[in-house]
Parts: sequence; C-alpha cells; structure tokens
Amino acid sequence: MSIKIERLNSIFVKEISYILSNLVKDEEIKFVTITDCEITNDLSFAKVYFTVLDMSRKEETISALERAKSFIRGKLSERVEIRHTPELKFIFDESIEYGRKIEEKIQELKEKDN
Repeated sequence: MSIKIERLNSIFVKEISYILSNLVKDEEIKFVTITDCEITNDLSFAKVYFTVLDMSRKEETISALERAKSFIRGKLSERVEIRHTPELKFIFDESIEYGRKIEEKIQELKEKDN
C-alpha cells in the first residue's frame, strides 16, 4: 500500500468521525466510532469500518449510515482535497466485539481459578 493511500486512510477516519459527530443531524449515528478505513489504490472505493457503543442499535445504525452515505461523501469532498472522492461502504467492525468477548472469557477463567 502506498504512503499516499495510508495517509488518506487516516485522514478519512478523522474527517468522517468529525462529520458524523458535528455535521450529521441523525441522532442514530452521533455515537458511531470510525475504527479504520481502506481506500482502494484507484481511489474508487473506501471501506469505512465502524463500531457502536450500544450493540442493540447495530442494525438501526447500519441503516442510518446507508441513508447518510451521500451526505457524508459530499462533506468529505469539501473537507479533503482529492480529485475524486471514493464511494463509501460502511462495514461493522467485528474485531472490537470479538476482543470484548475474549476479555470476558479470560475474566471468567480467572474468577474460576480464584
């Protein structure tokens, strides 16, 4: 992966986080955390990974992000100097939930040992 793409990935994480917390009116996506971004080499697509605090609201959050996708992309094109703003695809980041479950299992094992 080129340095340019890596830099754009981190800029996109920061800017999309800002847009979600400050510019989007939809309350369902105010508390989304953007965890990562992977932009293709040709800058046509960007996979934007996110997580939510309240797992029970996961599906509603995914729907809200899909509805706001074009707004977010428009604001992103205003904030980031790039010839073509990639199409955004929001993907729920399973790794954080997976890590939390592993921590719970480790904690259970420690409690059994004591």
